Order: sequence, then structure tokens, then C-alpha cells
Amino acid sequence: MSNERNTENLVRDKLRKLGYYDNECSTRVEEQKSETEAIKRLLKSASKTGKGGKGAPEFIISDSSTSDFLVVFECKADIKHHESSNRDDAVGFAVDGALHYAAHLAKEFNVIAVAASGQTKSQLKISTFLHPKGAAQAKELHTKSGKSINTIIPWSDYIEHGTFDPTIQALRHDELMAFSRELHDFMRDHAKLTESEKPLLVSGTLIALQNWAFVKSFDTYKPEDLQKQWFRVIKEEIEKADLPQAKKYNMTQPYSAIAVAPALGKPSDAKTAAKYPKGVLHELIKDLNEKVWPFISIYHDFDVVGQFYGEFLKYTGGDKKALGIVLTPRHVTDLFARLANVNKNSTVLDICAGTGGFLVSAMFHMIRHAVTKEEKDRIKRDGLIGVEHLPNMYALAASNMILRGDGKANLHQGSCFDPAIVKSLKEEHHCNVGLLNPPYSQSDEALHELVFVKQMLDCLEPNSVGIAIVPISCAISPHPMREELMRSHTLEAVMSMPTELFYPVGTVTCIMVWTAHKPHAESDKKTWFGYWKDDGFIKTKHRGRIDQYHRWEAIRDRWVEMFRNREVHAGESVLQKVTHTDEWCAEAYMETDYSYLGRPLYERTVKQFLLSRLLNEAIYDITDNESSDTEGE
Repeated sequence: MSNERNTENLVRDKLRKLGYYDNECSTRVEEQKSETEAIKRLLKSASKTGKGGKGAPEFIISDSSTSDFLVVFECKADIKHHESSNRDDAVGFAVDGALHYAAHLAKEFNVIAVAASGQTKSQLKISTFLHPKGAAQAKELHTKSGKSINTIIPWSDYIEHGTFDPTIQALRHDELMAFSRELHDFMRDHAKLTESEKPLLVSGTLIALQNWAFVKSFDTYKPEDLQKQWFRVIKEEIEKADLPQAKKYNMTQPYSAIAVAPALGKPSDAKTAAKYPKGVLHELIKDLNEKVWPFISIYHDFDVVGQFYGEFLKYTGGDKKALGIVLTPRHVTDLFARLANVNKNSTVLDICAGTGGFLVSAMFHMIRHAVTKEEKDRIKRDGLIGVEHLPNMYALAASNMILRGDGKANLHQGSCFDPAIVKSLKEEHHCNVGLLNPPYSQSDEALHELVFVKQMLDCLEPNSVGIAIVPISCAISPHPMREELMRSHTLEAVMSMPTELFYPVGTVTCIMVWTAHKPHAESDKKTWFGYWKDDGFIKTKHRGRIDQYHRWEAIRDRWVEMFRNREVHAGESVLQKVTHTDEWCAEAYMETDYSYLGRPLYERTVKQFLLSRLLNEAIYDITDNESSDTEGE
């Protein structure tokens, strides 16, 4: 006779074999109940009968290192009771019950719900689902390659597959950005740091959290000692890196000022001492450990440091205005890697590395193509080359690469025009891909955006691809560098980008794709122009531009395919022969797609025109009246 206890024993034995019960493991397995307050509260009215009493699945698994996830198991003895046709009988069927409990717990957790039925190892049937936090319903959980999960797997595998679900990624990104805003406000009110020091505090703490001994011990230090230990561990982690001593010094130096910031030590006022008895720095480390470290340890293609820096920049006009800093959105750094078609054999150069966003995205795609350990080691050791002039930004970029265990040895701190650095780039690194977002709006003509583009191309190997995102003025306004660029390199493509791509910064941009060291006239071919004005992102009040309706992936894939095949579509793209005197943008040559010009669009355009005329006339009337009043005085 079938017995549900047998099914539970099969599940328990498998969990034990996979290490869930090991003493050194941080995973916690609870059966039929939970001592975690949030879980207890959510299951208080989770009875499967639907009458409002308590309820609990057979197994509830959590882990402090990934605190936003739970794995729950619901068991049934007979495989006939594995799943009902409508999944609406939580009492009688394993799948139905697992989804029932997941729906209750998903109010505050991402829940992986596992249904198990059967009496023997060979008979055991497993179905696995994911209910993202706050979502209306669950869906089947698949591996990253799209396969169903029909066996019990280690905790780390559940988390890996769960975190790469698009819904979970978007949710975690939103939570991270919300936390970055909270963190900025907290540091503004309590840490008393400059805007440029805030992201350094974040990156330094993330480096320190790589040190397991520090993670275990930071809670025990007195506030006046924690700063010293924080800086000591950062130096220790940087010292471990395979770097020349001079680079280690350049990396460490920016963190030294934070290590002695008075507000991060022992609280100086009674109010702060009462609220944060262990000090402001302790609170920051604790929050970053709980809310950011799990994210950065999983999403290796995500420039967390850059995201925080970009968020902090929104609150200051100083840095970005004075230095022309316009950080590249994450979906654009990923687009660049795809347009360049980077692979395991690429050596990628960014001469204005910033926080390392282009290198992080390129590395993700390169590693994905690598098969052997030797190929991955080559990418980490030799495949990512960066130059950054600003000391603080260099420290951020280097920390970004350290957090991924690679790339930092080939980051140069200094000007990309420095002869020694240029010599190293050309003679030692032999880069075949260049990715660039240069400083914008520099008043010095010697630092015009196209000067940086030419410098990048000059540092690449012959026939390499160089891609840059620059203000649209570079493509349409006369400048001597345009002729100089074409004299040495071929303009393959220019894409007009969304007007508000860098919102809230008002720079309108385009992407230029070049082939290095091949004169444009000698190539004797047409340039491809794309009209890429709609990336699917929309503006929101508190979150900036976001892909709210999940349109970007399909748009991106179409753009990349059109570019690679040089496809021509009315209203979207065109091929045109150009010289340095012509405009380099799709708008100048593209045919209008009249199929879109229906009556509604016509009427809307006419109304906009009339409204504009009325407003202008009203303004002129006011101006004329004011002038008349002035003349009569």
C-alpha cells in the first residue's frame, strides 16, 4: 500500500546526499513548519482546505546567502496524484499543493516549488516550478538552456536557474536600484562623504566582503576599529591580485580617505549612537552583504558598481557636468558586445573604461563562448584591456574586475594619449575589438569626441572592429577629425539612437562602427545607416528609463540581425556611399515608410502643428504687449 512517508524519506535521503543537511552548509531544512517569522506569518492562513487555518509543505528550505529565495517540497505517495488537470486540488495532488504554498510565500519570497510523488527511487516523479515574488502565478522552472527540471538538484543549481529567469532578474534589478537610492540617502545623512567617495565606499566594501574571515568577524569590531579593519582587508584583497605594485598602490589610494572619514567611525552624536550603536559603517557593510553581495556573486554580466555610480550621479551636477561623464546604460554595453561579435578569441579595448561596463559585458559574452579552462584563463589574463584617467574611477573599474576574479592586471591608470600607455596597448596587447563611450561636451577641441574615436582605432590591430557611442553632432556637423578618421579607417555603420537614451542627461547620440586601419576610400563601399530610435524603454518618475513591457530583447535581436546582414528596410535602415563632407545619419538618406502614415497619425500631426502655432502666437502677443508697456514708460 502506498505511504506518503516513503515519498518523504526518498526526498529527505536525496537532500541529505546533496549536502543540504551538512553542518558546514548554510542551507536550512525545516519540515512541516518553520521558525522563520516571515514564513510563519505567511503560512498562518495557508491551509490546503482553504478554510483559513495553518498550513505547511513537507520541506521548507532557505539559505542566509540567498535570503530572497525559498525551496518548498510537497509530496504525494501515488504518482496518480502527482498533478490534477486544472491544478486546483491542493489537498489531493502534489503539484497543486506545492503551487498553493508557493502562492502564499511569494508575497515576500521568490519560491521554487517542487512536487514529488512515488514510492521508489526509480518511480519518483519530480516537477519544478518558480513563483517570483509578487507575481500573480507560478511557471515551470527551466534550466538556462531551456530544459525542464525533473530531478532534485543542489541548492546552488536551484538558485542559478531561478535567478536567470527574466522575471527574477528584472525584480532583483529593480530591488537593487531601489536599495541604491536608499543607500545614497543614508550616506548623505550619516556618512558625510563627497559624491565621488560614495561609490568608492560601495566598491571597497564589496571587495572586503570577498574575505570570508571579514564577513564572519565585522560584526564583532568596535565602531572605532571597524574602519581600520575595513581598509586592512581591502589592501589585503588587492595585494592578492596578480598586479604590479604600482597598480596596487593606484587601486588602494582612493580608499584611504574613506578609511579615516570621521562620520564612519564611532557615532559622534547621541541620536546616531542610539540608532546605529555599532556605527554607520557597520550598518552599510551589513546592508551591502545582505542586499548586494548575493546579486553580484550571481549576475557576472552586471556592472553593479557602475549602476550604483550612475544612481549616485543623479544627485549631483558636479562630477558629470564638469567631466562630461555619461555612463553607458547596461543594455547598450551588452548591445556593443553583440555588434562586435566578441568571442573567446577577442581581445577587447576600452580607452575610457569608466567603471568597466563595456569590459564586464564583453567578458560575459567571451566566457560564454569559451569551452576549456585554458580559453577562460586567456580571457581573464589577456582578453580585457582598459584605460582610465580619473583615479577614483580607475579604482571603481579595477574593483569591478576584482569582484569577477579577472581583468584587473590590464587596467591602466592614466591618459589614453600617454605615449607609454599607447606603446603598451600597441606592442603588448594587440587588441582586435574596441568599445568606447568617450567624455562628452569637452570645451577643449583637442579632446573632441572624435579625437578619442581615432585614438581607439589607432590602438587596434588592422581590420579590427571599433565601436563608439558619441553625440549625434559628431555625425552631422563639420569637423576636421571626420576627414582624418576616413583617411585611415572605414566607416561601416552609423545608428541613430533613442533621443532620451541617457536620460536624465540630455545628450542625443549615435553609434559608429569602424574597421581599423583600412582607409574608407580604398574600401569603396556603402555605409549602413540604422534608425534605432525606439529601444522599447520608457521613462518613469523614480526608476529612470526601464524596459517595462519587456520589448528590448526582441528589438535588440532584430537590430543586431539587420546590422550583421546590412538589411535595408523603409523607415528603418539604408545603405549610402558617404564622404567626410556628408551627414552620417539615417535620417539624411532613409526613405519614408508611408504605410504607417494613416489618418490618425495625420490628424495628430496637424493638431500638434496648430497647437504649436497658437502657443507661439500667444507668446508673441505677450512679448509685444510688454514691449509696448516699456516704450510708454
